[in-house]
Parts: sequence; structure tokens; C-alpha cells
Amino acid sequence: MGKEFRGTVVDHPDFDAGSDAEALYNAMKGFGSDKEAILDLITSRSSAQRQEIRTAYKSQYGKDLIDDLKYELTGKFERLIVGLMRPPAYHDAKEIKDAIKGVGTDEKCLIEILASRTNEQIHALVAAYSDAYGRDLEADVIGDTSGHFKKMLVVLLQGTREEDDVVSEDLVEEDAQELYEAGEAQWGTDEAKFIMLLGNRSVTHLQLVFDEYQKIAEKSIEDSIKSELSGDFERLMLAVVQCIRSRPMFFAKRLYKSMKGLGTADNTLIRIMVSRSEIDMLDIRECFRLRYEKSLYNMIQDDTSGDYKRTLLKLCGGDDDIAGEFFPEAAQIAYKMWEISAMTKVQLRGTVRPYSDFDPASDAQALRKAMKGFGTDEDTIIEIVARRSNEQRQEIRQAFKSLLGRDLMADLKSELSKNLQRLILGLMMTPADFDAKMMKKAMEGAGTDEHALIEILVTRSNQEIQEMCSAYQNAFKKSLEDAIASDTSGTFKRILISLAQGAREEGPADLDRASEDAQALADACNADSDDLEDKFMSILCTRSFPHLRRVFQEFVRCSNKDIEQIIKKEMSGDVKNAMFAIVRSVKNQPSYFADRLYKAMKGLGTDDRALIRIMVSRCEIDLFNIRKEFKETHDASLHDFIQGDTSGDYRKTLLILCGGED
Repeated sequence: MGKEFRGTVVDHPDFDAGSDAEALYNAMKGFGSDKEAILDLITSRSSAQRQEIRTAYKSQYGKDLIDDLKYELTGKFERLIVGLMRPPAYHDAKEIKDAIKGVGTDEKCLIEILASRTNEQIHALVAAYSDAYGRDLEADVIGDTSGHFKKMLVVLLQGTREEDDVVSEDLVEEDAQELYEAGEAQWGTDEAKFIMLLGNRSVTHLQLVFDEYQKIAEKSIEDSIKSELSGDFERLMLAVVQCIRSRPMFFAKRLYKSMKGLGTADNTLIRIMVSRSEIDMLDIRECFRLRYEKSLYNMIQDDTSGDYKRTLLKLCGGDDDIAGEFFPEAAQIAYKMWEISAMTKVQLRGTVRPYSDFDPASDAQALRKAMKGFGTDEDTIIEIVARRSNEQRQEIRQAFKSLLGRDLMADLKSELSKNLQRLILGLMMTPADFDAKMMKKAMEGAGTDEHALIEILVTRSNQEIQEMCSAYQNAFKKSLEDAIASDTSGTFKRILISLAQGAREEGPADLDRASEDAQALADACNADSDDLEDKFMSILCTRSFPHLRRVFQEFVRCSNKDIEQIIKKEMSGDVKNAMFAIVRSVKNQPSYFADRLYKAMKGLGTDDRALIRIMVSRCEIDLFNIRKEFKETHDASLHDFIQGDTSGDYRKTLLILCGGED
């Protein structure tokens, strides 16, 4: 964690406060204002220089510069320029004042500021708040918050965290054990222990504690917080942990969430761009690129407009070469991300479990009654099918045929229609039959759904792939390999056929071999594109996922580059998408599915085939984890997305499978 300057805004070399004050006065004089001149000048001066300009302006013209800027400018552009003109501590004070005034509290703003500021910044903030508003910040926070959330905010407001050079080596293991015993190891949670340790120990010390915790709990401290805490307190503690690990990555995530989806959280965007432009904006840019596969500059460009956009882009300071080498901060983060991924043992949880009072004969009779006569009782069909495990559904199919001499699948097909029919029939198939059907659908007719082929073959286990191949042969009298070979071509075809063998190695990482594989991938990056793709395929399609996590970690060490960015820059089309999907699944498979679900529902229209495929195939495996990743990445619940994007009985069934709101 480097201490050197990593901002994008620096002192202007030929600074003259009086001359700048005059230029700003002239830019606002007369009818209209020269916004370009204002933004060019203010974004090319440091905060300290802006304060000198403000003083000179008052001396020369007897007016307050901020008041004049407020009068001349409007909207988001005005908020951004005025934010830049305030000293950093006073800008933070204003943000917190706005967060707690009036009805309701902006808890996210409180969390962002108080979790991320240094002791010195906290002390300056408290003093600025008192000076600007004549009030005690701690008293106002206490009056506006409650419970453990309030207690942790008060601890952070003291600004008494041990300095970064304070590491009590003899306490690292003890603190990790205490955190484990305060949460994972007992019924209920000792929140006071979390508050005391996370609110007071130094950043460096806590980084070591988190590593030790991972060894003890076999899960990250973040995962424990998510399972043990809730609400604003959970969000605050996660923010503290993220800032301990990497402030730039914390802010990169906040910036991404402020701009993705419909609408922009401009207050968050302005606050971060103003407050970090002279501290660590270069590292934030690099972390943004590392995590989201696009530059911060490009996202601002796509999401904002006018003078507001031009000002933000100047603060951003430049567009990043998509596969440039890492800055030291980002290289450490990338290496650490893969290390955490390699060490974490994720407990996968589905949302559909076996029904406790299960009676296949009774369910079969109820389904027949729901489909007999005039009209169909969709509610009964949904309640039975969506709330039984797949194994139980197969028993119902058998009972339906034994008792009634009828084919349940044929009856459902004739009684239901459209997306509800496809969803219910998908649930009634065995997983292997369903995957085989999805593969067939992806390849039939005009055009091929390459994303579906990639998703299924990348994410299934060897056994699941082998069972799917058998099911495909039985259903369609043709091998899946032959179908892939006739419907795809080139390197992409070879990748899919390799994956369709269901012969990926299994077991833990071989550390020596992982280093060799990483070096082979790094060497291939300097070869021509065919050699590059062949080498990546030979390793990414055959090695076990635990082994690949170590390979990708070592790849950062030996190339100083990120495997995802290399794939994005050096490959194209379906080959790039397949390799990218493997890396994403190796890193965090529930996150990969969360992203696929988000893409299926965002924007105009819904990719119902993808939505049905994922909800059906993951509901008994890891849909609970997918839900959590969806909420974490997209700041909205999967439940709410489904609710807003679908309708009727189709929506009702999907929401049962989803299993709840987050």
C-alpha cells in the first residue's frame, strides 16, 4: 500500500490567485457565464490553490466566490464545481449534514465517509462540522441513528484507529480467533467484539488478522459478516473491511454502483470524484478497470453529459489502456483477490429443498384435478412443482403415470402456455434432460445461442456433463459432440468439444505446476494469436478450478497483468466469451450467474430462455449464493428485478424459486 501521491489533480505550476480570481469574475460577468473557462480553471488547480483563489476573489471584488458560482451555475454541474471549491473537511461536513437532515437518513453516505477516512481526516471533519453548523457531529449522529450501527459510527468518529505502523504480531492470531468466536463459532453474534476490533486496530494489523481469520474459518471475514450481521450495521462493517483491504477498490465499487443501471446516483459520483481526486484517483481507476473490465473514464463518458461530464472527466484524469500493466496497488489487489478466491470454501445453498410432508400420490392426484375440466388451476400446479425438489418431481411423474395412466409432461404441455409452460416443464425434467434440451435449443433453427452453450459447458461438473451427453444421445439420437461440431467452427468449436468431454481434472491445486502453467500463459501472451488461444485452451479447459485459481494468482505475479484483461484485449468473439466465462466461473461461479441473470433482465426486453435456464438449473444448487452476489454487485435484489421484469403466473413461479428478498 504505497503512501505516495496517487491523485489526478496537482498544484498548477504557474499559479497566481489574483489572476485566477479575475478570470473567474470575467467568466461570470454580464449575460450568461463561460462555463468552459470556469471548469477548466477550477479542475486544474489543487484544493489549497482554490482556497487562495476564494480569498483573492473576496479581496478583489468584495463577494463570496461560492455564492457567485451558485448563482451562475445550475444542477449537477453547480454541485460539482461548488464541491471542488470547498476545503475537503468542509465538503465532508456538508455531505454528512445533508445525509442526516430532514426526514430519513442517507446511511450509505454516512457509511462511505466514516468508514474510509483517516484519523486526521476524521478530526478535520469534526472540527469543520462544528465550525460550519455550530453543532456537535457525534451528538447529531447519535440522534439520527440507533443500535450497533450507531455504536460503530461513534467509534469511527473518535478517529483513534491505531496508526498503520502499529502491528501487534502476538495479537494477530488472538484477534482472528476472537472474531471467529464472536460470530461463526457461537449461536448469535457478539457485535461488541466486532466493533472493538474493526474500529480500533490498525489497517496493517487487520489485514493480517483477516488472513488468519480465513485460515481458521475457511471463509472470508466478509462472508462471515454477511451471514452474522444485518441491515445498516452489516453494510457499515463490510465497508470498513473493504477499506481495510483497499480503499481504492472500495471507491471503485461505489463509483460503479453510482452509474450502472437506469439513472445515476450523482451525489455519490460527485462526492467521490471531488474527495479522491487529490488522494488516490489513479488507483481507483486501476481498480475499476480490474473489477469491471472497462475504464472509469469510459463509464463516466457513457453515463453523464455536458459540462458536468467534462468536469468529471478532467477529475478522472485520463482513459486507461485496457491491458496496460498494473500499478503496484492494483497488482497487490489482483493477487490478493485470487488468493482469497483460492482459500475460501464457499458453502453453496439452493433455494428449493425437499418438501417435508411429501406424498407423490397425493401430489399426482392434485395436479390431475388442477388440469381436469374447464380451465386450469395454475396456482396449484405452481405451488406443487416449485416447492418440491427435482427428485420429488420425478416421483410425482412416476406416480402420475402409475395411478392415472397419463404422461404428466404431456398434460402440462397441453394445459400451460408460453413462458410459464417452459418454466414448469423445465422444472419437471431431470437436470441432465433439461441441460440436453437447453443445448439442443441453443443450436436449432437459424442462429446459435453461443452464450447458452458456453454457460452450460463451463459451469457443469464432469458428472453433470457426462449425464447431459447421455441424455442428449437418448433424446435426439445424435451425440452432443457431433451436434457441436456441425453447428460451430474454429477454435470456439474445439473449446466446446474439449469441455463436452467432461474430463476436466479434479482435486486441489498443484502449486509447482500452477507456477509453470502461469508462466506458460504469460509466455503465450507474447506469441501470435493462434498460439495464444491454443495455450489458453490447453490449460483453461483441462485444469481443475482450484488449480486454475492458483494459476491466475501466479499469472499476476509473473506478468503484472490481469488474466481477464489479457483475454479481453488479445481474443475476440466467441473464443473470448468462452475463456472469459471460464475465468469468471473459476473466480466466483455464483457471481458469474448473477451477472448472466442481470444481463437477461436489464434494458429493453427479457432473455426469458436464459432466465428460465439459470433459475431452473441453480435453484437446488447455489441460487441463494447467486442472490447474494446479485445484491452485492448490482445493489438491487434479484427478487425485485424479477418482480419488475416479468408478470403473472410466470413471475409468481420465478419468485418462489428465487426464495426470498435480500
